[in-house]
Amino acid sequence: MENEATYRLGIFIGLFLILALGEHLLPRRQLRARKPNRWLTNWALIIIDSASLRLLAIAIPALAVGAAWDAEARGYGLFNQINLPIWVEFIAALLILDFLIWAQHVITHKIPFLWRLHRVHHADTDFDVTTAIRFHPVEIALSMLLKVGAVYLLGPAALAVLVFEIVLNGCAMFNHANLKLSKPVDAILRLFLVTPDMHRVHHSDKRSEHDSNYGFSISLWDRVFKTYIPQPKDGHDDMTIGLQWQDERPTKLGWSLALPFFRK
Repeated sequence: MENEATYRLGIFIGLFLILALGEHLLPRRQLRARKPNRWLTNWALIIIDSASLRLLAIAIPALAVGAAWDAEARGYGLFNQINLPIWVEFIAALLILDFLIWAQHVITHKIPFLWRLHRVHHADTDFDVTTAIRFHPVEIALSMLLKVGAVYLLGPAALAVLVFEIVLNGCAMFNHANLKLSKPVDAILRLFLVTPDMHRVHHSDKRSEHDSNYGFSISLWDRVFKTYIPQPKDGHDDMTIGLQWQDERPTKLGWSLALPFFRK
């Protein structure tokens, strides 16, 4: 899709700046770690992640959006075999892809090897918009392989895949933002979307809490599958964010990249 990368990058940077400004003006919690160190590491991780996907694209030229074009050309996938109204297919594709990402997230908490990768994300001792981009490159590569496989099986329109990825990234930044929403606004939004207060529970140091609220965009799946926790036990102001490493180590790039290979 022509200029796809440019459009996505522009939307990503624009949303990031808006949310960063919002959490500066209306912060939900006082951050603990030094922001320059955290932000440098979290941004370095997304740059490494992007480079990893570029390398992956050499072996698999059709990443998510490209896979949709290829599946359509070859007649692969469910939606290329049945005749549905465009709008029905579009909505169904968004919902199915979102559910698969939710299910993938659950699995990363249950399988030890995947959890070792995913805990790089959870090791952040603060919770703000940069936490949304803090993932180990191996986890990002595995996630992309899952999406490519799902696209070939489903055969959704390339536009649906593009919209899904933009919405997913935007929602992830929003619900990781250290942004203070009023209780009425939060209560209404979380009927449909994952809000910062809802997702912050997922970043608790308590196992029972970080094994909940897995959604990145819509809140439906956690409610349906009974993994929804409305509020943290200790309250948002007093809860502890992160895992057992409550020091400066998670703010360091080398340590974060090596974390999956630690024994504990």
